[in-house]
Amino acid sequence: MTYRPTVRGRRLARELRRLREAQGLTLQEVADRLDWSRATVSRLETAQTRPRPNDIADILDLYGVPSPDRDALITLAREAGQRGWWTAYADVFTGSYVALEDEASRIRTWDTQLIHGLLQTEDYARAVITAGRMLPGPEEIERRIAARKARQALLDREHAPHLHLIVEEGALLRPIGGREVMRNQLSALAVAAERPRITIQVLPFHIGAHAGLDGRFTILSFPDPADPDIAYVEGTMGDVYLESAEAIATHGDRFARIAAASLSPEDSAHLIAEAARSSP
Repeated sequence: MTYRPTVRGRRLARELRRLREAQGLTLQEVADRLDWSRATVSRLETAQTRPRPNDIADILDLYGVPSPDRDALITLAREAGQRGWWTAYADVFTGSYVALEDEASRIRTWDTQLIHGLLQTEDYARAVITAGRMLPGPEEIERRIAARKARQALLDREHAPHLHLIVEEGALLRPIGGREVMRNQLSALAVAAERPRITIQVLPFHIGAHAGLDGRFTILSFPDPADPDIAYVEGTMGDVYLESAEAIATHGDRFARIAAASLSPEDSAHLIAEAARSSP
């Protein structure tokens, strides 16, 4: 099974690299001293493999890391290696995004075409999945519906993340799945907008050129200050995760500019409700 690093896994990987560099050691030197391959050390430092606590203990001993820092990092390895709910849907979720989203405290997302997956109704999601993917049969479609429902449970947790969704007005008017499906989706979106940890804004048609023309993206923020934001850009040719300070700042600025050009949450809620009422 492909390893999909969580936030804890990424944090551990960064710390392992920092510790090695502080010791002035190369990847090959660490590999030689531990009788490992260079690739093994590299995969641990880039969160490409599931960290085993015993291996992490060996590395920390090599670097001379004392307790309690040593104990904390071994605990982090155990937590990073735990399988989340999404592993039951490894055939559906092909990247690391869901594992990272699951630990986020703040989700900022912009889309021009669709209602975000976290807020999709079952029928709307079915229409999107059926139209957008070349799936061999109804079983695969229903499997993806079940996975999306499991993912949506994130918003019902006691400490649910703050979701800030901005969507272009066209996504409210495109009758995906038919008029009834779309009316129900808009009604559900209007209800979601009333929840205290969900902010929804609509970018209206009359806005001309704007900062979101390059396409949809999501920025994930996490509760621990040690974990930097991650910008996620989804595309038909693959997914991209941006973690550099420059890239995050650029996407944060883009999101702020899109938000400033959009209707207020209150006016957006009115527009969504009106669109639901006017849908035949």
